[in-house]
Amino acid sequence: MMLKNKKKSTAKHRRQSGNWNLSKTQSNSIFSQFLWVIRRLSPSWQACIPLACLIVLGWGYVAVAQETPAAAGPTTAELKVALDTLWVAIAAFLVFFMNAGFCMLETGFCRQKNAVNVLAKNLIVFALATVAFWAIGFGLMFGDGNDFIGLNGFFLQGADNSPATGDAYKGVFSALSWTGVPLAAKFLFQLVFAGTAATIVSGAVAERIKFIDFLIFSLLLVGVSYAITGHWIWGGGWLADRGFWDFAGSTVVHSAGGWAALMGAALLGPRLGKYQDGQTVAIPGHNMSIATLGCLILWLGWFGFNPGSVMAADPSAITHIALTTNMAGAVGGIAATITAWLYLGKPDLSMIINGILAGLVGVTASCAYITIGSSFFIGLIAGVLVVFAVTFFDKIKIDDPVGAVSVHLVCGIWGTLAVGLFAVGPGVYSWYGENLGPAKGLFAGGGLGQFFTQLLGVLSVGGITVLLSTIFFLVLKATLGIRVSREEEIEGLDIGEHGMEAYSGFVKEADAGRFNEPSSHRGVSTSGDLPTTL
Repeated sequence: MMLKNKKKSTAKHRRQSGNWNLSKTQSNSIFSQFLWVIRRLSPSWQACIPLACLIVLGWGYVAVAQETPAAAGPTTAELKVALDTLWVAIAAFLVFFMNAGFCMLETGFCRQKNAVNVLAKNLIVFALATVAFWAIGFGLMFGDGNDFIGLNGFFLQGADNSPATGDAYKGVFSALSWTGVPLAAKFLFQLVFAGTAATIVSGAVAERIKFIDFLIFSLLLVGVSYAITGHWIWGGGWLADRGFWDFAGSTVVHSAGGWAALMGAALLGPRLGKYQDGQTVAIPGHNMSIATLGCLILWLGWFGFNPGSVMAADPSAITHIALTTNMAGAVGGIAATITAWLYLGKPDLSMIINGILAGLVGVTASCAYITIGSSFFIGLIAGVLVVFAVTFFDKIKIDDPVGAVSVHLVCGIWGTLAVGLFAVGPGVYSWYGENLGPAKGLFAGGGLGQFFTQLLGVLSVGGITVLLSTIFFLVLKATLGIRVSREEEIEGLDIGEHGMEAYSGFVKEADAGRFNEPSSHRGVSTSGDLPTTL
């Protein structure tokens, strides 16, 4: 019986195996025929087969997805906050990158033996500004307080419900309640501006200030002086109450840094050999290539500096401000080139560079309030001014190796006053709010009211910055001495201050051989302190 069942099972298995082999043979035959058909197709048709498969798969996915309920996406308000924050962050990164521009520009304009010192100052200054502005500066500038100083928000502490705006905002940074981005984005953007103000001073005092003194002064400038004057304008202080307008910082950033730079250059005295026998001796920079690169980086960074000050992803505002900014910079460079060619006899590259920067500084205050045509004239005047300003400061023996005072102070003042001349008035452009913005400027059909308000702001910020900067420098002079020794200056600050060279192994410039150094220089201390006369 068992043998009989086994035979039946074996026969059944053979039938199933035969059926499977027959099915397999038929499948192979169909697949072979399918491949044969494909091979007979042209290459173009063969390429369409994978595409057709993807389309069929895509249809199937869509059909399944339609059956699944979609999760709730972000609201329009949440998307706006995200886009605004993204733009503010990108703009802040562009302004931060301007530190590289200042590094290249100032290093190129200075001598080879001081390159490491200039680079070190420009690198460390933003690190110092970060700490000082976080601990003290941001609270003094934007924290709720009175018309003269902020009294809250130190170390970025205090109530805050950003990105709520207007009446919905509840916190200690009411001055920034107009922008709908998180507090971290507000701080980041304002931080890179504060770092710029400190960097301006670096160029004017280059090649003779002690490294430690510059570090301490930078901390005091960003943490105290810049923050106080900034509160008056951007922090809802007394100048803002009087109708003073500075959109992106011709006064808040550039003039404030320029006034501090002026006092530093004046109190330090000129570099050895700069002024001899009533003549100004040119001390050329060692690398105009990197100076030009620095100018281009700064020009790029200004597209974050000015359009970023909208602090919202408003396409009309961003593009308009970018155009006014670019126009002023371009015309400033052209005007400086022509002016230097006529006045100095040659189209000096350093003047072209400073002309571009002068136009950019000059339009910074008014870029959101003017037409593109007005930005043309603002840049034109700034480009002419900077050439004459450089020669003027040389005549009064204020030694500024990179022209920082001429660019940032002189053209910052001009740009601030230009608001009172060219502003189109409230209600013309939508991005600064209904019935907000400066009154019509003189050349736009208004009177001189806005001009005199701007002038008051220039004088007020200049006065307090000069006072505080002088105090800071005099205290440093009395305690540490602010100028390197004569020997260190001749050898170069790279060796004296840092013990290294920027171009080790390369041929060195003829340091003392460039000019005849008298045994003593009027206004220059050989002991390292302030000059006895200026």
